[in-house]
Amino acid sequence: MFYHRIREDLALKLVAVQDVEETFQLIDRNRAYLKEWLPWVDYSKTAEDTKSFVLANLKNYAEQKSLTTYIVYNKQIAGIVSFNTIDWNNKSVSIGYWIGQEFQGNGIVYDAVKALTNHAFHDLGLNRVEIRTAVQNEKSRAVAERLGFTQEGIVRETEWLYDHYVDHVIYSMLRRDWYSISKPETL
Repeated sequence: MFYHRIREDLALKLVAVQDVEETFQLIDRNRAYLKEWLPWVDYSKTAEDTKSFVLANLKNYAEQKSLTTYIVYNKQIAGIVSFNTIDWNNKSVSIGYWIGQEFQGNGIVYDAVKALTNHAFHDLGLNRVEIRTAVQNEKSRAVAERLGFTQEGIVRETEWLYDHYVDHVIYSMLRRDWYSISKPETL
């Protein structure tokens, strides 16, 4: 099982079936907020939908295809941060994240993404971490920029978001760059 304490009030832990109800309640409370940038919210209508998500991600973790973790803040599930897809052949990974609105402003996502980025380079030996986010999603972009990720470009109309397409900005971090700006820590 994957578990990493980031700081006194913050940890990452592998998604788990026993936390499905709490996760669904977080999504349900934040439905309108999350829908602004996340296309899957309408597909998560029940706790059973969330359970299916968790089971699929546990299977992918067991097969070393991805890593999906709860962001646990003060013993509450605050959101999710994940390696959406691990590309072992090219030694790269894409990170995705979301957090409930009530948990914003505590440095939670920044610290969670930093921890997973470090895990990718230090523990998994990967070479590239990528973050893609909607161009207009300033909060998500700020995380990548504060961590020193390099903006590589814009992918036009790459995601259908309910009733319109959105452009994504692609950020990347290479292992050699990470080690030049960050002290490695082991998860």
